[in-house]
Amino acid sequence: MVPPGGRPRRSPPPHARRAPPRPGTAANELHPLSTAAFDATDNDHLRQFFQDLSGPVDHVLVTAGSPSYRPLSGMDLEAARREFGERLALTLGVALYGRDKVRAGGTLVFMGGTGGRRPGTGMAVASALTAALPALTANLALELAPIRVNLIAAGFVDTSLSASLLGDQLDARREELRATLPIRRVVGPADVAALALHLMCNDALTGGTYDIDGGQQLLSG
Repeated sequence: MVPPGGRPRRSPPPHARRAPPRPGTAANELHPLSTAAFDATDNDHLRQFFQDLSGPVDHVLVTAGSPSYRPLSGMDLEAARREFGERLALTLGVALYGRDKVRAGGTLVFMGGTGGRRPGTGMAVASALTAALPALTANLALELAPIRVNLIAAGFVDTSLSASLLGDQLDARREELRATLPIRRVVGPADVAALALHLMCNDALTGGTYDIDGGQQLLSG
């Protein structure tokens, strides 16, 4: 999941942070060979998912996870520990259990964000993860070679998650970005998908973090 540019107007409700899996919706759109619904942060379920794959796979794209924005004054330490640890453990778990299922030259592609690169109130956990994931990606690329490992770091992406975070301020945020981004439009899911496909197809790319934010980081403030 991608945080909307790093400056949330309000904290996401609990259901936005841990929504139940809905494979039926994706299946209707993508017509996959099969689907599986499970909690990706559950180690046993994650391991079983990869064990149940019938044969080698070419690519794994991981979008599980959601942003965590909490100021220190309102932080629950156990919740913060869980959110930080689960995200890193999920990344390591996909690498550990996927290494025997992904073909040589195939890819693991993980999703991160760019918003946490700027410090701010409520950004402690998000910023720590933003710093940790590129380092983890680079190390996994060495250990899993010739499987390739890359990270997509997105800014604001116009998705249902962004809508849940911004609420009635979503349209104003869209207009702001259209007026200020160098590309003069809002980044959408298709843009992120195109980058993911490029990382899967270009077999010279591994261990890198690839930003997609429409030039948002070039702007001051």
